[in-house]
Amino acid sequence: MTVKAMNAKDVTQKIFNKEHLFILDVRNHADFEDWKIEGHLFNYLNVPYFELLDGVEEILPKLPKDQELLVVCAKEGSSIMVAEMLVEAGVADVSYLQGGMKAWSEHLEPVKAGDLSGGGEMYQFVRIGKGCLSYMVVSQGEAAIIDATRMTDKYMDLANQLGVKITHVFDTHLHADHISGGRTIAEMTGASYWLPPKDAEEVTYEFSHLEDGQEVAIGSTTITIDALYTPGHTIGSTSFIVDEKFLLSGDILFIDSIGRPDLAGMAEDWVTDLRESLYSRYRALSDELVVLPAHFMIIDELNEDGTVSERLGTLFANNHGLNIQDEQQFRALVTENLPPQPNAYQEIRQTNMGKITPNEEQQREMEIGPNRCAVR
Repeated sequence: MTVKAMNAKDVTQKIFNKEHLFILDVRNHADFEDWKIEGHLFNYLNVPYFELLDGVEEILPKLPKDQELLVVCAKEGSSIMVAEMLVEAGVADVSYLQGGMKAWSEHLEPVKAGDLSGGGEMYQFVRIGKGCLSYMVVSQGEAAIIDATRMTDKYMDLANQLGVKITHVFDTHLHADHISGGRTIAEMTGASYWLPPKDAEEVTYEFSHLEDGQEVAIGSTTITIDALYTPGHTIGSTSFIVDEKFLLSGDILFIDSIGRPDLAGMAEDWVTDLRESLYSRYRALSDELVVLPAHFMIIDELNEDGTVSERLGTLFANNHGLNIQDEQQFRALVTENLPPQPNAYQEIRQTNMGKITPNEEQQREMEIGPNRCAVR
């Protein structure tokens, strides 16, 4: 019996459009509690696959009669079998998630985030299942990529679609929660690959040094990417001001939280840097800058068009992490009761340094799970 497939892009559009969806997740309870597909109007039932081997009759009363149903598992196979059982039992509108949670983890959705002077454009790539955000700055036939994921074909596809040449690739810091695609894109295109040197003391490859105050022009317009040294998440963390309009904050500042300083085991040492970056360097910037972070934490941070952004002034008014006047209280917030560190974060850091070269399946396994770059 053939059942319908729903791919990650389909589910992403349902999230963007705030549509209803009922998800039957047949992974084990621990995996579901740790990481699941989140939507504004999604409802869930988690029943491990092995509990359904003898039939789905017991769960039928728990399923909606008037709502689209999506069956989800880790890799796809179990969800197809359960979906077939549901169809045989008379459930009408059933689909399975094509590629399972592995495909969900890897889906990138490009969304236009705004216009730049001289006809340029800013694109945001939303990695919806992982909370990662990356960027393409486009101007006069050229493009720059910031904080690329390892799904490099998505950036190449958009560049080809727009008819632009990728000339510069940046990482705001040495990532610990996902494998960077920056170096690969640079090798494929001949672009310059930029890293903050304080984060790159152990890397095994050549790179361009991204220093405080560095300006890199994209295209022949006045658009510049202006680097702003903002340590705290890592010792080299660097923000970018693009076209005096956008602030790419990396993992220092998010919409509803701030960056954690402990992913290199340096929380006590870097907390002062984090406070200085947020409370002094960012305070000196224009409130009108639109903050574009490298991650989002919860689905409610998405705007109506699917982008993740907010004015810096609004964040200073509403983000709790920017409004802790007592330094000891701030220190406690960012060093105590932190969420678990990202899965395989040490191996991810080593991969991003060029010290190890895991194959594609190993890279997938290293990245599975939610992002955990923020202070709660």
